Amino acid sequence: MALILLFTSASFAQQLVKGKVSTNDGEALVGVNVAIKGTTRGTTTNADGNFQLDAASTATLVFSYIGYITKEVVVGNQQTINVSLPVNDKTLNEIVVVGYGSQVKKEVTGAVQTITAKEIKDLPVSQLAQKLQGQVAGVQINQTTGRPGQGMNVRIRGQLSVSGGSDPLYVVDGFPITGNIGALNPDEIEDISILKDAASTALYGSRAANGVVLITTKRGKAGQTNVSFNAYTGTQVVPKKGRFEMMNAVEFAQFKKEYYEDAKQPVPIEFQNPSQYEGKNNDWYDAVLRRAPLQSYNLTLTSNKDKVSTSLVAGVFNQEGVVINTKYQRYALRLNSEYKVSDKVTIGLNIAPQYVFDNTPRSDGDRGTGILFNAIHTWPVMPIYDEKGDLTLFNRFPSSTGNIFAYPNWVRAANELTNQTKQTNILSNAYISYSPIKGLTLKSTFNVELLNQKFFFFNPSTATSAINTAVPVTAVSIREATDNFGWLNENLATYVKSFNNHNFELLAGYTNQSFRSESSRIQADTYSDDRLPTIQGAINVARGGTSSNVQEWRLTSLLSRLAYNYKGKYLFTASIRRDGSSRFGSNNRWGTFPSLSAGWVVSDEAFMKNFSKVSFAKLRASVGVTGNNNIGNYTQYALINNTVNAVFGNNVAAGAAVTSLANPNLGWETTRQVDIGFDLGFLNDRFQFTYDYYTKNTTNLLFAVQIPQESGFTNFNDNIGEIKFWGHEFSLNTRILDRGKLKWSVNSNISFNRNRVVALADGIDRVYGLHHITKVGEPFGQFYGHLANGVYMNEADLKSNPVVPGRSFVGTIKLVDVNGDGVLTNGGDKDDRTILGNPFPKFTYGITTNLNYGNFDFSVVASGSQGNQLWVRHLYSTANLDGVFNLHREVKYRFRSEANPGKGFYGTTVGGGTATGIERDWQNSRFVADASFFTIKNITLGYTINKRNKLFRSARVYASIQQALVFTKYWGGSNPETSAQTNGQGDGGNLSPGVDLFNYPVPRTSTIGVNFNF
Repeated sequence: MALILLFTSASFAQQLVKGKVSTNDGEALVGVNVAIKGTTRGTTTNADGNFQLDAASTATLVFSYIGYITKEVVVGNQQTINVSLPVNDKTLNEIVVVGYGSQVKKEVTGAVQTITAKEIKDLPVSQLAQKLQGQVAGVQINQTTGRPGQGMNVRIRGQLSVSGGSDPLYVVDGFPITGNIGALNPDEIEDISILKDAASTALYGSRAANGVVLITTKRGKAGQTNVSFNAYTGTQVVPKKGRFEMMNAVEFAQFKKEYYEDAKQPVPIEFQNPSQYEGKNNDWYDAVLRRAPLQSYNLTLTSNKDKVSTSLVAGVFNQEGVVINTKYQRYALRLNSEYKVSDKVTIGLNIAPQYVFDNTPRSDGDRGTGILFNAIHTWPVMPIYDEKGDLTLFNRFPSSTGNIFAYPNWVRAANELTNQTKQTNILSNAYISYSPIKGLTLKSTFNVELLNQKFFFFNPSTATSAINTAVPVTAVSIREATDNFGWLNENLATYVKSFNNHNFELLAGYTNQSFRSESSRIQADTYSDDRLPTIQGAINVARGGTSSNVQEWRLTSLLSRLAYNYKGKYLFTASIRRDGSSRFGSNNRWGTFPSLSAGWVVSDEAFMKNFSKVSFAKLRASVGVTGNNNIGNYTQYALINNTVNAVFGNNVAAGAAVTSLANPNLGWETTRQVDIGFDLGFLNDRFQFTYDYYTKNTTNLLFAVQIPQESGFTNFNDNIGEIKFWGHEFSLNTRILDRGKLKWSVNSNISFNRNRVVALADGIDRVYGLHHITKVGEPFGQFYGHLANGVYMNEADLKSNPVVPGRSFVGTIKLVDVNGDGVLTNGGDKDDRTILGNPFPKFTYGITTNLNYGNFDFSVVASGSQGNQLWVRHLYSTANLDGVFNLHREVKYRFRSEANPGKGFYGTTVGGGTATGIERDWQNSRFVADASFFTIKNITLGYTINKRNKLFRSARVYASIQQALVFTKYWGGSNPETSAQTNGQGDGGNLSPGVDLFNYPVPRTSTIGVNFNF
């Protein structure tokens, strides 16, 4: 017995084991994980590649490092263990998440790009889409507004539609969610797969035409228990450089003085001495901005031992916006658990509750709603504070000064208006997987999505976001409540079989999805006391602003996929999905979406041995059909308005009226796509290059076709037209240096996307947007208007060029007579308007560089866009030469006389609205500006402490700058990525993209952070 005890003790006695981990070339590897197999104990190598830890002689050490092949070594009686890790030139053997399953990266035949959490972990932003900017070829991501938690516009391969949605489908852990991912906690994410071609997306059928983004959340890693804590804090600021330059108080007073002098009118006393405003400038835009803090805290626990795998992520994000009284908070929790009941049965439950609070004053939009838009228009001679130091209520100069508008105090408006949203969301799924025989897996999943959202807006009597409104105003409240419930049941069967180098995987499935949204809205006004903005506290409940709404849809689907390869070298995949949707007409409810793809791993051929520097080469091609069902609900039905009243004698009777025609043939928007690409690796994949060419045609576009008014209606929803898309995508990932402590890698991409309208409805060759035209034979959504050609310099210039009858004078804008008839015409059969520019870029690109030296790491992420333009919509009023608003500083250099012609951009102020209104009201090329940009999105410097101690296993501290530098010639504002519609609630839509309405600015964010691993 004593001998047994002695033997057992000796077997498990701990001994100090030291060693070094290096590459096959003898270069030290820093940060290699050295773990004792089957335990949570381990360490990492230091800057010289050395490690040491206590281990029993029976223990097995596992050496793992990203990009290198993992090795296992039994300790035995060794006290020194030196290990060399070969490069994993088959990172191609990584598993890539694809639709309804996963594939070995080497065997993927579609256009799929994967981003891991590690690649984007240091970007201090609240939204996942912000982290992906510049990272993926063929995916254009613009931050159209800086409002916290909002404003990300994602387009995959330039996809768009006339009336349907253009956002990609987001799938979280297999669940296609109904909204976007703006509120998703980025720390919950393990990796993201972006599916771009039809072969990759066809299994999502009627929702896949805009591309698919697959998001996989964190799971426990086999045999490991890990605890980590990540936190950062920082400040946000809107840089002075890049702001749209408006006149200061002295410049504005000088302009007003010259305005009256040029018109030969008496100068009002307020402007006779502009120097009196020296040192009294009121920068209304700057007054509503502030330096704002943000914080993020995330705790992650993952474990995968025995039969149980668990991942828990808890996160708190708190961001004060750079516009005063803006606040965004997110509290998120995610629990993913899986239990292996037996060798054949596995069950799992994932649940992710989340709460979001958002209060943003009505910052975006035009002068009807946007505080920022209104702030830049306010005269800088108007005081923000009165003599007592209190905020003014509103400002109005005497009418003799040309002040026809009342200007509320925008600082007061930002502080006192409530524009608050509270959102509770739960995303959950449960599943059971059963393997009755070898190779066959049956899986049933039930997914649930719940959302409860409360919106409250209150405009007190002491403030307003609308220009030309004197205070006090009528106090108004709006309450909205939304409850969403969606569920999805998926039943999948997967069979895998291999024999004689033939490998098959067959997938078959049946799914049902349902969604219902109930919402209500109550608008009330005229409060006796602003402190009690309850419904019962209002004198009036506005019928026109009070409503309720129900939206429902259902989707039933059958799907199947066959994946085959021979020796992992010759690859073939075929898939098909058949969808039945409640959104479409009774005669066209079902759609079929097939795809085929093939690949050839050329580098596995014998003849490639002669090309030793080529480590990997694969050719691939795909063709397929996908659909777009983002057309709203009930579009196929004849809709009824039941709020129509009729008068019979002296009595009012409730009534109803049909407001739209039914279309039982209404069907899918369909996209047919072909993709050809290749993947190359050189020098053990030290250099990896990917190229894709695609072409696709979208047909059956949903559009409200005009019909004769004799029908009693103005339009009819139908499927019409065709748009062609094509493009090229290039990606290059390189490990430039890999020498011991020094490592340097650069990843870059560039994409060229084009589109052309092939057809619209019968008899229709163009559709107009806000400042745009969509015309057959031309790209989609082009800017449209008159070509400006300077100003009329003198009478001779006026007489020798076409004019606008009765409105053109010396000094007014000179436009181009496009049709050559000698008269300038706006609209009608003799229209001189033409295409002025393009909101879509010629190409987009991104670059990421990572430099490591010892324990230090440094990274830079940048993205750019070239050739796109913006419509400077606010110039309509910031260059209003009538002088009713504050003005763009360049107006100082307007035309005043033949001897003082200015720069030729802005015309004369003489002639009033008759003359100056031409360059304001007739949309022209002065509103179009080059918005190409190159933005350094993030710069991060970090230091890692690998030395294990009693407090933590490893730690990292870092400093980061987000939106570090913006290089652009765009002069219309600080954000060349912007796009807005007049109410500030969207990006302008597909027919009217690229409009600058002076949205919420995108701040520069400086942060410091820590990562602890325990």
